[in-house]
Amino acid sequence: MAARDFLLERRGDYEGARAGFSWPRPHRFNWALDWFDHIAAGNTADALRIVEEDGSSHALSFQELSARSDAAAAWLREQGVAAGDRVLVMLGNQRELWEVMLGAMKLRAVVIPATPLLGPADLRDRIERGHVRHVIARAADTAKFDDVPGTYTRIAAGPEVPAGWRRLAGMDEAPYTTRGAFTPDGETLATDPLMLYFTSGTTARPKLVEHTHASYPIGHLSTMYWLGLRPGDVHLNIASPGWAKHAWSNLFAPWNAGATVFVHNYTRFDAERLMDEMDQHGVTTFCAPPTVWRMLIQSDLTRLAKPPREAVAAGEPLNPEVIEKVRLAWGVTIRDGFGQTETTLQVGNFPGVPVKPGSMGRPAPGYEIVLLDPVTGKESPDEGELCVDLRVKPAGVTTGYRDDPERTAEAMADGLYRTGDIASRDADGYLTYIGRSDDVFKASDYKISPFELESALLEHEAVAEAAVVPAPDALRLAVPKAYVTLAAGWEPGPETARALFEHSRAVLSPYKRIRRIEFGELPKTVSGKIRRVELRELTAAGAAREYDEADFA
Repeated sequence: MAARDFLLERRGDYEGARAGFSWPRPHRFNWALDWFDHIAAGNTADALRIVEEDGSSHALSFQELSARSDAAAAWLREQGVAAGDRVLVMLGNQRELWEVMLGAMKLRAVVIPATPLLGPADLRDRIERGHVRHVIARAADTAKFDDVPGTYTRIAAGPEVPAGWRRLAGMDEAPYTTRGAFTPDGETLATDPLMLYFTSGTTARPKLVEHTHASYPIGHLSTMYWLGLRPGDVHLNIASPGWAKHAWSNLFAPWNAGATVFVHNYTRFDAERLMDEMDQHGVTTFCAPPTVWRMLIQSDLTRLAKPPREAVAAGEPLNPEVIEKVRLAWGVTIRDGFGQTETTLQVGNFPGVPVKPGSMGRPAPGYEIVLLDPVTGKESPDEGELCVDLRVKPAGVTTGYRDDPERTAEAMADGLYRTGDIASRDADGYLTYIGRSDDVFKASDYKISPFELESALLEHEAVAEAAVVPAPDALRLAVPKAYVTLAAGWEPGPETARALFEHSRAVLSPYKRIRRIEFGELPKTVSGKIRRVELRELTAAGAAREYDEADFA
């Protein structure tokens, strides 16, 4: 509480927050029991508010959710869930998700969050490598498990569940909801495992990232500070359940602050409907991935009568031109931030602090950032791989990759956690994202940052999304090729290609110019990140639908 209050009191005082903050380091800690239940006692404010697609809404107060998670813990224990058991949770944005998450924490079970978008092959991998003992899924998704072998307990959420599946609704029955406070069967060490995340796999098979009862619950104090959350805020975060950002901003950070988690359930994104709901429910803080921000600016942003006080973006860098369009419409500057599944918020533009266009900000309170030269392996003052200094013991960093000691040792060698991302640092300490270490490439011996070129393309009204990868070239070794998703009203074809090549020539230095263009939807992971590795493979294999700048000379 003291650490949280320190950060809340220093909104706008970044230097003071950096200088005075220290991580709480309890020996024993269970966030659901020791924090959530504590702030929930007698608290009738909304902890969770969900608006469905049909317009109906329902809410649970902190006090109600504390009691319902007690019932969930008691019921799950009677189903055989015990301390240390791996529980795969594959639910949507429904109240049961939060009840189960809190209930599992109280039991000291280890949660493996999973998005309902996963298919049988992904589930087989998670259950095998995750050593899953229990599965909790929506009834509509149970068929996905028909060909996924294992002796795991099968629990389904829904009015009707198939044979062989237990009804999660059992936790709503009187023997569990009226029995009083949950009694844990043992103490929770802060170092006990709490969550195992399968990363989104933009370049390789997903890694299994482990977090403890301290690293995410306590570590997300840095995320709370970046989001600018205050007690009583209504916080909207657009993220799919099963991914780390959902836990970041739909669980730990808002409830660390004592804010309301607001969720709008929809099957297809509708920018106008989203803004209507934000107005109606008084959203004060808003977090969305770049994909959502890019869709929002295609609509009339002035439809939102009461813009949020705070607006942030995370997941991938947000292009400066998007930030400017939102600023002009809402009078709010989107603040970028950087973190990973393996960490909490590491770097950010914080409330009340000047934002430099294109920069993702400065190190969060409690984090020290080192840049390593990728060639020499030595610290660089200006540019290099972004690393977290583990020698200062930041709370929000993973303990490692479960069952993969070699990868863990490689990622955490010499007292540094290596993110795999390249960044530059200016004289004021602001960090600017350049790209994944395996995304940056050379053309004519010049180093090319795909993000910089993508940002330039997005300045053109025809471009909704873009991804740049190297294309083989006999003379230059490689040239920048852009895969482009067009905005509404634009058609793929030579005239649009010509317009984009002309735009590229006008805004980019000659060595950075886009030399080839291909139109279409961008391949993405189920968490919404662009799979540049897939685009590089397509490019290397040769493309039949691309346009070459030379043809428009």
